[in-house]
Amino acid sequence: ATLQGHTSAVNSVAFSPDGTRVASGSDDNTVRLWDTQTAECTATLQGHTGSVSSVAFSHDGTRLASGSGDNTVRLWDTQ
Repeated sequence: ATLQGHTSAVNSVAFSPDGTRVASGSDDNTVRLWDTQTAECTATLQGHTGSVSSVAFSHDGTRLASGSGDNTVRLWDTQ
């Protein structure tokens, strides 16, 4: 499957612990959540003012951390 939606380069991807979602971070300053069954974007997380260089799910999959060139780490609820 091809996951399309970011408007600039994708720098980081991570599977959720249960494998049902993928998170991606991009030079478009967003984090996107994707459903691995349908390949559809289920959420676009906005708030960073610089490129998103890393994404990581918590062990239980309920939170996502993203690191950015804006010198911040953001924590997101994924449910």
